[in-house]
Amino acid sequence: MQDSVIETKAKELWAAQEKARILFEEIEKGDFIRPSISESALNAKIYALAEHLFGIKTYWHKRIVRSGPNTLLPYAENPPDRELVADDIVFLDFGPVFEQWEADFGRTFVLGEDPLKHRSRRDVEAAFSDGKQFFRDTPELRASDLFHHVVRYGETRGWQFGGPMAGHLIGQFPHERIPEDKISLYIHPQNPTSIRQPGSDGLPRHWILEIHFVDRPRQIGAFFEELLTVG
Repeated sequence: MQDSVIETKAKELWAAQEKARILFEEIEKGDFIRPSISESALNAKIYALAEHLFGIKTYWHKRIVRSGPNTLLPYAENPPDRELVADDIVFLDFGPVFEQWEADFGRTFVLGEDPLKHRSRRDVEAAFSDGKQFFRDTPELRASDLFHHVVRYGETRGWQFGGPMAGHLIGQFPHERIPEDKISLYIHPQNPTSIRQPGSDGLPRHWILEIHFVDRPRQIGAFFEELLTVG
């Protein structure tokens, strides 16, 4: 019975993520990310598309659209609305809820041909793949060790890490939370918890890995996130 519950949870989280992936593919195919649209207008268009495609009205965290210098800022910040320009860089971070299962999906998009912006996009994706392999290869992996691993990966390629943590727990909405806990539920440099430590119900917990690399002098930030522990 317990094995069935474990398998169902993983399948539902993966299914939610695959729907988020389809949503982002539709965003990239459509005329959504373009010069002269504001971040807030783009956010509203994506919300409408998600509702049209999947009936999504609930998001477990604020929907983030960041462009240009706003891409330097971590999740907790709320920068002024900005209009996209030619040759811009943009990232999206959305947490839609599909039939009570949470997804958390982030991608970077580049307008124009700026080679550094395109490299930043490639590097955050490669850093995610490297971090996921590190998780697979390290049975007793601690959250703090994974954080430092992805930070070092970026530093060797000339990037700083853009936020105070590199991921978090995810699950059935609303997922397990401890009020005011800013460490133990996160892939945080001060969290010694094993990524594979079960939850209070004795079942495996699932994590999101998020990569945010920045180059502050050039005002470039790139972002990538999805499931670490499934797939």
